[in-house]
Amino acid sequence: MIDASQKLLILQRYPMLDVAGRVLDDALASAASMKVPAGAMMFDEDQPCMGFPLVISGSAKVIKAAPNGRELHLYDVHPGEACVLTSRCLVDSARYEARGITREPVELVVLPPAAFRTLIDSVAPFREFVFKRFAERMAGLLDLISAVTFQKLDQRLAGAIASRPSPIRTTHQALADELGSVREIVSRLLKNFESQGWVRLAREQIEVLDGEALRRISTE
Repeated sequence: MIDASQKLLILQRYPMLDVAGRVLDDALASAASMKVPAGAMMFDEDQPCMGFPLVISGSAKVIKAAPNGRELHLYDVHPGEACVLTSRCLVDSARYEARGITREPVELVVLPPAAFRTLIDSVAPFREFVFKRFAERMAGLLDLISAVTFQKLDQRLAGAIASRPSPIRTTHQALADELGSVREIVSRLLKNFESQGWVRLAREQIEVLDGEALRRISTE
């Protein structure tokens, strides 16, 4: 059972549910509150979906993992957002086709499948929210497919760095996972960027010195 303070947090993160009234109360009566530590696997490939997560705090990444250990970053899920892969599994009664891992400690409320479907059927703003996220993620995944297919790794890396506020606090391994590459190659490219005067590297940090050059490289 979700208490009043948790319900308030949910409505702050997911305001479209404010109009759900009794339907939301019924959904929350069967929901589960969870706290998941950083680095934990929330779901894996070929697993059934156990419910729809309403993320209150923290974040998770959704990746596609290869047998050789390489990973392709698909998207992140933050508070107030929907995991479209979970939505798809619930709507289609399918199994997961990727892996979800927490980036930092996550607090969430999980709606059982039946409660999720009731909200989809009964609450138009929630239904519009879920399908809008589908459209946004589809556009993002098409961009990712285009980048992987047509762009070289140095272009993709330059674009990933240029699009973030500096300094960027990350590791070479995290960037490699995000780009579907290996750490050694990403490190080599970053060293080249540094020698060109575009970035300055430090431990788990990248400072952008010439964002315009990086953006230019990413579109060549």
